[in-house]
Order: sequence, then structure tokens, then C-alpha cells
Amino acid sequence: MSDSFTHFDEEGKAVMVEVGEKNSTRRTAVARAEVRMREATLTRILDRTVEKGDVFSVARLAGIMAAKKTPDLIPLCHPLLLSSVSLEFFPHPGEGRVEIEARVRVTGTTGVEMEALTAVSAAALTIYDMCKAVDKEMVISEIRLMEKHGGKSGSFLRAEVDSQPRR
Repeated sequence: MSDSFTHFDEEGKAVMVEVGEKNSTRRTAVARAEVRMREATLTRILDRTVEKGDVFSVARLAGIMAAKKTPDLIPLCHPLLLSSVSLEFFPHPGEGRVEIEARVRVTGTTGVEMEALTAVSAAALTIYDMCKAVDKEMVISEIRLMEKHGGKSGSFLRAEVDSQPRR
């Protein structure tokens, strides 16, 4: 892995990285985020009594849609033909938090880390938006890449004591 920034030319101008000469490979990225909230808010989400609807279903759709729109949101990201985007939610009753995990796949010439990170971010923001009427103190945190596979740089696995979602 190179220690140089790839999105700048010799003069320091922002550029989109050339990926046309790279080999197309199967690539996967997994990202996670967390939303902390009052226990009563989590109970309403789980009981499906939030007035705006099924929070996890709407957040799942928001995450999928956001992954597909990543190049519209993040400068210099390549548009990709994603083959799969999935989101899972891991609520923790008694702790007032929800972990979100996105898994994104593509066969292409560049990775999908940004798409996975964008997916969990949008899902977390959607949870906040749907529940803000009852809990404005929610906190979105721990947005991070957990793993990536494929491409020239190979695999990355985050070295965390507990890299599995706490179910």
C-alpha cells in the first residue's frame, strides 16, 4: 500500500484516479456505525410504534439508495455498477443503541469502501430523522470500515477486540 495521496496531481490539484488500466476483480467492503439513544426510543423502534413508520425498513432503503448515490455525494468517487448492497441492524435493548452494518459488493476496477461507509451513514441519519421528534439527543458515532477485500491492495480487516457486531 502506498503512503502517497492518489487524488492529487504533481501540482496539488484534485484529480479523479485513473482506474481504466486496473484489472476488474470481485470487491467487497463492510462498514459499521452506531446510533445511541434513550432506551424508550429504542423500545418504540422495536415495537414499531414510531409515527413515521418502520424505522429499520426505511433506514435500510436509505442506506441502499445512498450507496448507489455515493459518487454524487463524495467528490472524485467513481460511479460503480454495484452488484449488492445489504444492511443489517443490531439493536441492544438495555443499552439504548443500534449497530448498523453495510456490506457492499462489486466486480470492478475500484473498491466499494466509500459506498459502504455512505450506506451506514445514511441509515444512521435516517434513524435520527425518524425518531428526532421524541429524542433529539441521539448520537451517531463509530462510523468505520471493518473490512475490504479485492483489488491490488488485497484485504483489510480492522483489528478490534470485538470485530463482530454485538447482537
